[in-house]
Amino acid sequence: MTVLFEPSMTTEPDPHSQNNSVSGAALERLGLDDGSDLTELALVRAVPGRRYVYRARWQGQDVYAKLFTGKNHAHYAGRDLAGVQRLAAAGIETPPLLFQGGVPDAQAQILVFLAIGQASNAEQAWLGYDARARFTLAQRLVQTLARHHQAGLIQTDLYFKNFLVQGEVVYTLDGDGIRRLRVLFQQRQRLRNLATLFSKMDVLDDQWIPELYAGYCRQLNVDCKPADLALLRVLTQRIRSRMASAYADKKVFRTCTDVQVTRRFNYFLAVARGFGLAPASLGLLDAALAEPKVNLKNGNTCTIAKAAIADRQVVVKRYNIKDFWHGLNRAFRPSRAAASWANAHRLLISRIATPEPLALMEERLGLLRRRAYYVSEYLEAPDALQFFAQSSSPDDRKTVARNLATLFYRLYLLKFSHGDCKATNIKIVDLSPVLIDLDGMQSYRLPRIFDCLFKRRHIKDLKRLMKNWEHDAAITALLKQALQLEYASQGLYRGDAILIRAGIA
Repeated sequence: MTVLFEPSMTTEPDPHSQNNSVSGAALERLGLDDGSDLTELALVRAVPGRRYVYRARWQGQDVYAKLFTGKNHAHYAGRDLAGVQRLAAAGIETPPLLFQGGVPDAQAQILVFLAIGQASNAEQAWLGYDARARFTLAQRLVQTLARHHQAGLIQTDLYFKNFLVQGEVVYTLDGDGIRRLRVLFQQRQRLRNLATLFSKMDVLDDQWIPELYAGYCRQLNVDCKPADLALLRVLTQRIRSRMASAYADKKVFRTCTDVQVTRRFNYFLAVARGFGLAPASLGLLDAALAEPKVNLKNGNTCTIAKAAIADRQVVVKRYNIKDFWHGLNRAFRPSRAAASWANAHRLLISRIATPEPLALMEERLGLLRRRAYYVSEYLEAPDALQFFAQSSSPDDRKTVARNLATLFYRLYLLKFSHGDCKATNIKIVDLSPVLIDLDGMQSYRLPRIFDCLFKRRHIKDLKRLMKNWEHDAAITALLKQALQLEYASQGLYRGDAILIRAGIA
């Protein structure tokens, strides 16, 4: 497979979007100002009105072309070109630049790069690797970053997809993000840059940070100071938390790559791209809840039903208003549906399984909120209580217990509390737990001196989990053993005494 930039086409709206004859997915041939042509163009990434990335053929070679359009096209093309030139001057592997120039009769600049064969971007590779291969890849990425820093460079747009892996060679992509290290506080800049890279790893892989940082220091021939390592860990946690919050609490509430948002005086609607719930079909939500006898739940504050919408099997959850005072209480704060929407995205970006969030709708009167709806993917799967009651396989029970322990340990590391860990709120899909009912979930971003607040909530979650099987000694023992093994891996069994305080150890 030949991949240079992000493999799938994504689009992001741009307020400066302009009509341009060379923009868009319909291009089949593009002439360059040296008289040559790009042919067999296939759009792989687009920021409308600003930047398009194409896979193409040029002078008999497979290439990738970055086309910059719009009123600031020269600025962005120049910045990308400068970054590529800095990498090349430092001897850092980056796809060779074959052509730079303009497009006849168009307000555009283009950079053409040689496509690197038999390669994949680091994000693709990471997701497909086992733990040992991921660690090896992490070492290579850290070595590459160390070379950046040795050359006085820093990657300001640090994502795994901006690195290309070909065997043991790592290529740096996206010259637009390459800057020179500032003169002052260079060690802090390096640590923050390294922490940004680590924040893209799974939180369970943070155990590798000491060894990865030691390798980084060896390559730069500097001392590996415990204080710097401690700061690196703190920065990694802080950056990961900030990025998850920026995505879940802000980005998915506005139109972006993943979500389409419609705002009107009387409603707010956010829909996952690819899910066909249009404003004109909002009546489907109430229609799905119209038969109390077949609903999954009929409560004063919440009604839940399974439904078929836009050719998908979904769960529709409506948060009701009981009376005037309840409505007044809910009118000025985010709805529980909005909390579910945000928390589902927070879990998914943190690699924790939850049903796909499909839509959020709030009835509004200007700024005042009324009823709200949350639509998610429907999962045909037993909950944790049903699984242990029905499964007769000891190996499957051990696997699920171990995966439950890993889930709660991951929640601990990420500082997420669920708030209602009934077994019915944990589905088991292919022996792995999937969290549902997220309106009470909280993310804790308080300074570390206030960690005791989160730990109390986490201990409460653990106690509620174990309460599900308080009358089943065998399952209780199985879960206790799995939790002790998982938490002991980082010394939490004895160090923080989390399990002791939860009555599990």
